[in-house]
Amino acid sequence: MNMKFLQSAGKFLLLSLLLAVLLPACQPDEPIIKEENLAANEDAKVSIEWMKLYVDLDRYAKGYRPGPSPRALAYVNLAAYEAAMYAMPQYKSLASLYPGLDIRKADADLEYHYPTVVNAAYATMMKHYFPGHILVVDQQTELQFRLLNLENDFNNDFKAKVGGKIFERSVQRGVEVAEAVWDWSMTDPYGDEAFLDPRPNTYTPPQGPGLWQPTAPDFGRAVFPYWGQVRTFAIHNEDKLARPPIAFSEESNSLFYNQAQEVFLTVNKNDFTDNWIAEFWSDDALGVALSPPSRWISIATQVLEKENASLELALYTYAKVSMALNDAGVACWYSKYYYNVERPISYINRLIDPNWQVHYLGFTPSFPAYPSGHATFGAAAAEVLTDIFGYNYAMTDRTHEGRTDFLGMPRSFSNFYEMAEENAYSRIPLGVHYRMDAEEGVRMGYDIGRKVNGMPFKK
Repeated sequence: MNMKFLQSAGKFLLLSLLLAVLLPACQPDEPIIKEENLAANEDAKVSIEWMKLYVDLDRYAKGYRPGPSPRALAYVNLAAYEAAMYAMPQYKSLASLYPGLDIRKADADLEYHYPTVVNAAYATMMKHYFPGHILVVDQQTELQFRLLNLENDFNNDFKAKVGGKIFERSVQRGVEVAEAVWDWSMTDPYGDEAFLDPRPNTYTPPQGPGLWQPTAPDFGRAVFPYWGQVRTFAIHNEDKLARPPIAFSEESNSLFYNQAQEVFLTVNKNDFTDNWIAEFWSDDALGVALSPPSRWISIATQVLEKENASLELALYTYAKVSMALNDAGVACWYSKYYYNVERPISYINRLIDPNWQVHYLGFTPSFPAYPSGHATFGAAAAEVLTDIFGYNYAMTDRTHEGRTDFLGMPRSFSNFYEMAEENAYSRIPLGVHYRMDAEEGVRMGYDIGRKVNGMPFKK
């Protein structure tokens, strides 16, 4: 046989084998992404504006504080993050971590405009989480109008930019991902629609020395006594129990009495800086301020604006912070109703001063004291924000700038940990928590934040 023929045949066979191996690898298994449409090359406006609206909706959402708000944030921001996944090549989908979360892959041979995708995901999720009837009556129309207007404003801009076919395809993709996340969220029996019954009459608090009972002046039923069973994103059951509190005692030389006396004396001192700190962080009352978890979304938003962040960074930041806030709420409420520690006002009125009242609020939140929810939320968020933006990130929090109904003047901080610890301390001069509540909340929150930081967001 001709040697040249054999050589040619061999080369042909080798080429055929190489093509057989390489051609499948060259076929796209992800959607076509133009360089300029990568999330890292898009500005963060769409995410930032939706989160600004979220904190306004949260302020007036009945039954959303404290647990349902961070839960909603986690699902909303998970949907936005997953919807933009193919435009974030350095990041990984989290869907495989959660059994039952089924997100169909985007069509590999089609082009998407990811700001449009993200806008559709946010709009879909926000409509699910904020139906008009859960908003206080005098704000329903305005807030619902703002939600629809924000969606339409972005849609009009994006459609003009990318054209009808890509725009419509992108909207469909965002809606598809959001509906998948929403469907999965509804499979959590303890979290789904819990805001409709925040004070279930199926719960009766245990009685005994030092155990929580409804507090003056309204003596309202326990708020979200079963929240500790809600689904988490990064922590497990063994992570939900706080360390034991100081042993209860009514003896005047006991550690417990000293903690109550510190609250009593700090409130009575009426120091301007303590009052400022107490009111600055007092995100408690419906219609007055946003909820404690949403306060940290406001902080994250200020950082993202300061950094002129990309869409990629915003989606990552909001998803990560929101998951930390959700898990902080679940763990904290599990521990609250496990230990059932009575509030300072009950202890102080019984043993120190029957006429004593908390500062500013006029009420004490209707759930046990230990550990502090504010402290746990703040520390979890601070740990995540530090991981993203660095230990020495200085900022001024302007969340309540311009408010005249309380001391909301901006305060400046050297880092996020400083913010978290002042936030935790603020509950002492407010009169609603013991020092042990604040300290354990901070410890547990930092631990939860570290677990969220360990999640496989990046490749």
